[in-house]
Amino acid sequence: MFRISFILVVFALSSCGEQKAELKKAKTSPNIVLIFTDDQGYQDVGVFGSKNIATPNLDQMAADGVRLTSYYSAQAVCSASRAGILTGCYPNRIGIHGALGPGNDHGINASETTLAEMLKTIGYKTAIYGKWHLGHHPKFLPTRHGFDEWFGIPYSNDMWPYHPQQGTIFNFPALPLFENETVIDTLKEQSQLTTRITERSVDFINRNAENPFFLYVPHPQPHVPLFVSDKFKGKSDRGLYGDVIMEIDWSVGQILNALKKNGLEENTIVIFTSDNGPWLSYGNHAGSAHPLREGKGTAWEGGQREPFIIKYPNGLEGGKVLDTPIMAIDILPTIAEITNAELPEKTIDGKSVWEVLKGKTKESPQEAYFFYYRVNELFGVRYGKWKLYFPHRYRTMDGQEPGKDGLPGDYRMVDMEALELYDLENDISEATNVADKYPEVVEKIKLLANDMRSRLGDSLMELEGSETREAGHLE
Repeated sequence: MFRISFILVVFALSSCGEQKAELKKAKTSPNIVLIFTDDQGYQDVGVFGSKNIATPNLDQMAADGVRLTSYYSAQAVCSASRAGILTGCYPNRIGIHGALGPGNDHGINASETTLAEMLKTIGYKTAIYGKWHLGHHPKFLPTRHGFDEWFGIPYSNDMWPYHPQQGTIFNFPALPLFENETVIDTLKEQSQLTTRITERSVDFINRNAENPFFLYVPHPQPHVPLFVSDKFKGKSDRGLYGDVIMEIDWSVGQILNALKKNGLEENTIVIFTSDNGPWLSYGNHAGSAHPLREGKGTAWEGGQREPFIIKYPNGLEGGKVLDTPIMAIDILPTIAEITNAELPEKTIDGKSVWEVLKGKTKESPQEAYFFYYRVNELFGVRYGKWKLYFPHRYRTMDGQEPGKDGLPGDYRMVDMEALELYDLENDISEATNVADKYPEVVEKIKLLANDMRSRLGDSLMELEGSETREAGHLE
């Protein structure tokens, strides 16, 4: 009897020790916080050049962390961009194009592995508070794709009955507000949405201080229609748009403070960036990509080059500014390397840029980045300091009357009829086409483009991709 009791005690102590070891291991795994804004311009942060919008929390985060000046979203439009950062894939590889809305029946496929699903396999708690935009039917909701919790909206905040063009161009239904998979309200105004998303984020951090976690905060703002709470209304020198950015900056500060209060600041990776560039047709309700060319909906630098700040005291030296090209598709494999998570079984396009972020190398692990738009049309390629554009049709507000106070102006369509090459190191605004001066660079990039077309396709060139997702990448 004594021997049996002794064995039971030893077993219990052993189990307790294993549990403590697992808990200790869990606590050392870095937390991940990804803050993702909507339609924010490259210049719309103090440290990225804004002269009339105060962003003290983001500026301090950059001082404490690493600022990337050549970071690109996966595409210049909402759903496609989100698909890229959450799966590590070019959006056209997984069949997510444009901006999904209440009339779409497809969304992210269950066979794709999201960042949340990858981290859940190694014990992370996961939550999303904000805009999803990867399908609104039940099988596409974030709770079916790796997230334990969700509070937010299923698509863009302008997809509602109060759109200024409702009844003429659009006929949107009510905009639902979700709690996990239940619609808890329909929105008639949105002034408290940023605050509510922030409060949920802080509460999630407080509740999971003892667990490794992934917190995804995709703010619906500053996508039009612009809404801000009373605490920031009229506070900026940039009008309502600036007020909105100031409230987002406040939200970042609240999240950083919650991490600090819980003793998690040192061991948490916090990333701040945006899904694409500013929606320029909305004039004074749009952001600024200055000094970059164009904005949302184009492959020009203003459409996809975004502000990006990453802070991780345990792993990154603060105060660095890096100009090495990096794209959203690289975030998932980078986090996989840091956390020792296994990469998705299916092919992904991203590569870890951890050595770049640490300052160990200035060379991107990617030979080139490919800028697709309009379903599967290859618009351009970034290769080192060079950006080559292929003939395509794009929109511009150049020479057009911009919109004002929430009403959009009309874009003018432009046909690019020949190859154009830009030296981004010396011409960040893409003002001087140097294709004739560097024919060898043009030819090199054309070879890279043809190789990618053979794998992902190109609708403009009427090529079929042989390596796109085989079985039902759209549902």
